[in-house]
Amino acid sequence: MKVTVVGAGAVGASCAEYIAIKDFASEVVLIDIKEGFAEGKAMDLMQTASLNGFDTKITGTTNDYSKTAGSQVAVITSGIPRKPGMTREELISTNAGIVKSVAESLIKESPGVIIIVVSNPMDTMTYLTHKATGLPKNRIIGMGGALDSARFKYRLAEALDAPASDIDGMVIGGHSDTGMIPLTRLATRNSVPVSEFISEERMAEVKQETKVGGATLTKLLGTSAWYAPGAAVSAMVQAIANDSNKMFPCSCWLDGEYGLNDICIGVPALIGKNGIERIVDIELDEAEKSELQNSAEAVRKTNQLL
Repeated sequence: MKVTVVGAGAVGASCAEYIAIKDFASEVVLIDIKEGFAEGKAMDLMQTASLNGFDTKITGTTNDYSKTAGSQVAVITSGIPRKPGMTREELISTNAGIVKSVAESLIKESPGVIIIVVSNPMDTMTYLTHKATGLPKNRIIGMGGALDSARFKYRLAEALDAPASDIDGMVIGGHSDTGMIPLTRLATRNSVPVSEFISEERMAEVKQETKVGGATLTKLLGTSAWYAPGAAVSAMVQAIANDSNKMFPCSCWLDGEYGLNDICIGVPALIGKNGIERIVDIELDEAEKSELQNSAEAVRKTNQLL
């Protein structure tokens, strides 16, 4: 499998690194607009191949999309990252033009490509990619829910003083500080409800810590995080490459599911060789349904800025 990663910054480079280390792709192409930047990142990563034991070829190119031809999957990380105090929505004016141009360039060279959108505001950029390209809805996926759920499980493991491998949990809704919906009711530790182990008050803290997870890291780092986003993307690309039919919460185009239409928002989906194989319509309680409707309204307001 050939994978293209657009944007060789911290998130894009981490994504390329994790894909290479997992050794399921034949080639990863890094592409960036900054002269020599992607080439340098690719060379640096290739010099770890003998140390990390992978055979994936990583190449870099400066804005030459012909080098991406034949890609089965493309990841769009390009755009400006968040700065401290900046919301994802404030990025839209700059990033919308970048994402639209990138998506069109990718499809010109790889008509059958599956696109994973990482650029923020992620749900709106996923929606824009659908509108700009007209690709089948299964072939455009927003990454956010996979990352948000990983952050939720981290916070749950922290609260329970348990290994992360014990924890299962999911975040749906918009990929924003106010739009995320950590499904605390359904979270488990080895199939036992997490509510058996921690109080309602502590659970509420976990939920809030999850929702501001990105902002917390941005404040600490001075820019957006990159390790966990890169790992989330690589896991989704691997599910496509291996036709795993693995479930991820991710931003999907909805056409009646969850009572929503003409919107991209985070819901659980099965990911395989065709991209989104099926959206999983889980039963939400009334409070969760209300939260999802409110999250959808916030996403629509951002979409209107397009």
